[in-house]
Amino acid sequence: MSLYHVVTGAAGFIGANLVHSLNQRGITNIIAVDNLTRADKFRNLVDGEIADYLDKGEFLERLEAGDLDGAIEAVFHEGACSDTMETNGQYMMQNNYRYSLALLDYCLDQELPLLYASSASVYGGGRVFHESREFEGPLNVYGYSKFLFDQVVRRRLGDANSQVVGFRYFNVYGPREQHKGRMASVAFHFFHQFQADGRVRLFEGSAGFADGEQRRDFVYVEDVAKVNMYFLDNPDRSGIFNLGTGRAQSFNDVAVATINACRVARGESLLNLAEMRAQGIIEYVSFPEALKGKYQSYTEGDLSNLRAAGYGEQFATVEQGVMSYVQHLLKG
Repeated sequence: MSLYHVVTGAAGFIGANLVHSLNQRGITNIIAVDNLTRADKFRNLVDGEIADYLDKGEFLERLEAGDLDGAIEAVFHEGACSDTMETNGQYMMQNNYRYSLALLDYCLDQELPLLYASSASVYGGGRVFHESREFEGPLNVYGYSKFLFDQVVRRRLGDANSQVVGFRYFNVYGPREQHKGRMASVAFHFFHQFQADGRVRLFEGSAGFADGEQRRDFVYVEDVAKVNMYFLDNPDRSGIFNLGTGRAQSFNDVAVATINACRVARGESLLNLAEMRAQGIIEYVSFPEALKGKYQSYTEGDLSNLRAAGYGEQFATVEQGVMSYVQHLLKG
């Protein structure tokens, strides 16, 4: 029997997309690891093929007991608390940092590839998004949990006899994120606002940016999965890499793309931003007090290290990715 591919956070957003990418390659001998305390996430795996499901606690116990020694091909570690507003630092560090450390120890000991989710939140409010310590300064405990694990990986890479790859995900959006609630992407929220109310709400200007002009590196989840598969195919390549598009686009861009994708599906004409504002289809709300000082108003991944590692594919623009995503959402 073939060895297992393990995906932690398998019922979550990126994890579920990785399960489906593996399935598209004919790989179904997958151990899905997650915490289904919030059971509705199971829907992300209904149309996927896996060999087994383990709770995240049971999975770690079985690793430490040696039950899976020699049975694993590679580990995709996507499981984490990704709520950037979570204020319980003890929970965040145990769940994101300690758990990741235990997996790293195991994979290095067994000489297994470990491909894991880091985050662009490690850069905090900086304006340089290059994978180097001097540009890192997280603004919340979620970002700190990812930052601290990256530091451990950096220290241990030199002695590693197997692949370790960290992906600093920028603003990922796309299918299978519906369970995330408030932490789902702005494209997801804009779509549902427009379907329900016929309009979309964005934040007013902040940090020197005009209304809706705060900019992020929005990356489509299909591209995220492709990069993960590339490194799976190239186990000689290790390191920590930005995973975005290398292009900052505004929240206005996402809103316009979402609304126009919905309008196309209805057979209606395209509108530009000025027309949408004039018609009240786009409106702006006060910037939340709770986010002041904890909000990244601008992100743009420096992809030079990813390109140097040989990944040459182009990334979907907001306009391309949102069109594909809205078509998926309209299918229900």
